[in-house]
Amino acid sequence: MKIKNRLALYFTLTSTLTLLVVLFAIYFTFLKFMESDFFDRLTDRTMVTAKLYLEADEISSTALAKARGQYLETLNGERIRIYNSENRPVFIGDGERYWSAQVIERVRKAKKLKFKDGENQVVGIFYKDNQGDFVIIASATDRSTFYRLGKLKDVMMFVFVIIFIGLLLSARWIANRILKPLDLFIDEVKQIKSSNLHFRVQEGNNKDEINLLASNFNKLMEHLEQAFVLQKTFIANASHELRTPVTSMMIGAEIVLSKERSNGEYKQALDSIMEDAEKMDSIIKELVNLAQADVEYGSSRLQDVNLKEMLISIAEEWKNTSSSTTLDVVFGNISESGVVLSANPTLLKIAINNIISNAFKFSDHGKVACSLTSDSDNVIIEVDDDGPGIDEVDQALIFEPFYSSANKPEHEGTGMGLFMARKIVQLFKGTITFRSSHDHGSTFIIRFPKF
Repeated sequence: MKIKNRLALYFTLTSTLTLLVVLFAIYFTFLKFMESDFFDRLTDRTMVTAKLYLEADEISSTALAKARGQYLETLNGERIRIYNSENRPVFIGDGERYWSAQVIERVRKAKKLKFKDGENQVVGIFYKDNQGDFVIIASATDRSTFYRLGKLKDVMMFVFVIIFIGLLLSARWIANRILKPLDLFIDEVKQIKSSNLHFRVQEGNNKDEINLLASNFNKLMEHLEQAFVLQKTFIANASHELRTPVTSMMIGAEIVLSKERSNGEYKQALDSIMEDAEKMDSIIKELVNLAQADVEYGSSRLQDVNLKEMLISIAEEWKNTSSSTTLDVVFGNISESGVVLSANPTLLKIAINNIISNAFKFSDHGKVACSLTSDSDNVIIEVDDDGPGIDEVDQALIFEPFYSSANKPEHEGTGMGLFMARKIVQLFKGTITFRSSHDHGSTFIIRFPKF
């Protein structure tokens, strides 16, 4: 059963149960009120009977006739008896005893008694008179109450059916309206294929559970899209990049093995194969690092990273790596305590190190400067080098995977460093740009928004 049908059913059942309780309470209250009212009328009958028959000798005949005409209209199934101290009926012409001695004694002891005898309501009173002690018992059937209760029951049944139908229809309408964003969400999810993973569902303006579901789904799609992009990149580029050194190794080996060679020629061929093998090893390592970066980002939680402390640590590592490399770190308007960013420290360090490593490589391990500043909206990291700059034809491609703009053998690389750096920076909602001029070096700028 669909959620909207369940919601409509649960709402209708709950409302119907509440309505039944209310109607039952009204019916029961009306019933008890009518019974109490009829008991009061019977009590009045017993008192009037006592006045008319037991004290008739004390009032005039005119008053007696007037009282009889005013009060003694016959009720349905009316029975009135006056019993003397011997529990025998007196005064009324009908000599039938009607009630047992036990009932009469109960009235005598209780002084006033009300009870039901089948459909009849009965009232008995004990009355002292100058002629003796008497018990007066009156009973009747309240046909008018039965008639009214029957009508009330019919009205309630009609009202119940009308309200039940109204509740069912309104519950269905409310459920459709409430779950309409969910229907739109489902329709949009059906449109997502492997070819359009960039598609995002509408999140809406209501901050409810459906909006939260759509928001989390979009975040999931971002991760899936990144995974598919990585997969496509690996398939499209890694196979080509790995095939090049393998082909070179095979061709070199075939040429060497085609005829007998001197020891020098064999050594030269093995050196060439070794270079290709090292290049292939470097490519494989970069691919593994990239895959590990995605895994670590998806499985780890963000932490507060002090960028000032991280840059100092990176500078120390580069100083210990080689005495010929100098990384100058400058902190502009940053306080002594530094500036904190919410990120994965391992990945962030990889990204910054990749940019610094690239700067050292293209400046032939010359001087590289790294500065940390901030403005009202961003934390800014700049890496400057004194290299030859980036050619205009290469500037649009330097962030592409496996792309290398090196024009010297010592500058050659796998083309994955800047690609990984930008990918990691984007994971933490940052941006990376650069400016470069011929023979005046390059500057890479990383901006992270403040939170």
